[in-house]
Amino acid sequence: MVSIIIPVYNAENTILHALNSIKAQTVGVHIFEVIIINDGSTDSSKEVVDVFIAENPEMEIYYLEQSNGGVSQARNAGLKIASGDYIALLDADDEWLPSKIEKQLEYFENKEFPIDFLATRRNNNKILWPYRVKNHLAEITFKKLLLRNEAQPSTVLFKRKILDNTGYFNHDQRYAEDLNYWMKISKNNKMYILDESLLIADGGKRTFGVSGLSANLHLMEKGFHRNTKEMYVLKHINRIQYLFLTLFYKAKYVLLLTRTWYFNLKNRPN
Repeated sequence: MVSIIIPVYNAENTILHALNSIKAQTVGVHIFEVIIINDGSTDSSKEVVDVFIAENPEMEIYYLEQSNGGVSQARNAGLKIASGDYIALLDADDEWLPSKIEKQLEYFENKEFPIDFLATRRNNNKILWPYRVKNHLAEITFKKLLLRNEAQPSTVLFKRKILDNTGYFNHDQRYAEDLNYWMKISKNNKMYILDESLLIADGGKRTFGVSGLSANLHLMEKGFHRNTKEMYVLKHINRIQYLFLTLFYKAKYVLLLTRTWYFNLKNRPN
């Protein structure tokens, strides 16, 4: 079974697309348990989900509610009750392509590939340096994650053993929380990216500076610095690496601000 964790916050306009993309999976819905966590939504997300559940009795769907605590608390609430052999993450504003889970499971079930965690490309984006594709896969390592995160959460499928050897997301972290978790996972597990675009993320918009949590570049930068400091405290990086990464993320922040300004100016109506 695959447990699908979906945090929902004010997603009345997108959650149906996410749920219908699960329903459209080529493996069939019988292998899924869908765990939806309403993270204190103030819109009609609950009513939209209630209608979907009523109209799809063949799907195993669990619905939880909590006061707004952020995406990490919502995901953790779902992870703690998940019973599947595999865990999939899906954000409420993303959509899987129909063959996503089938193609990922083929790699997990192929004994030639010792894989614990498998992401995919999204929005037809390329896999960029420092990752390198070999045999249709790009390996994720701790050192590579320090420089770039190519594993968008909704692309990810991983084995249940990761919950045992890594634990959960930092419960109070709302920005760059996925990168933090991936770095911890990388210490004890084999991680890869499948070189195939199998997700439409946020309607196909660019990665940063448009909408969702990643639109707040300042808080994203703070999240990256929190991760760097935590890795230093845990002694996963040394002081020289810590100082280098601090400067690296500041430079990256300035670059993203500049790119966002340029794209916004370019797309502004005349």
